[in-house]
Amino acid sequence: MSASALVCLAPGSEETEAVTAIDLLVRGGIRVTTASVASDGDLTIVCSRGVRLLADAPLVAVADGDYDAIVLPGGLQGAECFRDSPLLVETVRQFHLSGRIVAAICAVAATVFIPHDLFPVGNMTGFPGLKDRIPADRWQDKRVVWDPRVKLLTSQAPGTAIDFGLKLIDLLAGREKAHEVASQLVMAAGIYNYYEA
Repeated sequence: MSASALVCLAPGSEETEAVTAIDLLVRGGIRVTTASVASDGDLTIVCSRGVRLLADAPLVAVADGDYDAIVLPGGLQGAECFRDSPLLVETVRQFHLSGRIVAAICAVAATVFIPHDLFPVGNMTGFPGLKDRIPADRWQDKRVVWDPRVKLLTSQAPGTAIDFGLKLIDLLAGREKAHEVASQLVMAAGIYNYYEA
């Protein structure tokens, strides 16, 4: 059975990060469910640059599903919506406590994880402009950071979204599948060089 991922979307989510994660996971053979975290449950999500995305279901309908990973795209307004959603915060906490992968990019680490103390231990990165909100002993100035101790994958911004997506494929479906997807995309060797044998 293939791996599965729950990708959460909120008004103001960064569309490049959201769509890149969804697209790469699908290319990697991972079953993706998109969930709206909009306070009114609206499935149409207006992202940070005005792009509209249609979620599969409201988070309340899918939060208890048996997914292997939860993915949280950034965008400051979207991250603030995540931060202010008790259901989203508890869903992330349950993924973490059950040993499943939590993957987040851009503003999410500083805006959601730190204020709610979701990862008391765990190295992370995020949008560099928010690095002062992350404890210095846990901040890593890298495009993508994977901390296997707590199964936390973080990344910095839209420009790191493909590396983020490929690492997520690597974790969920294996390095060979990540290589296959990187090859389809005609990617230059990134931080994780999937072209190496």
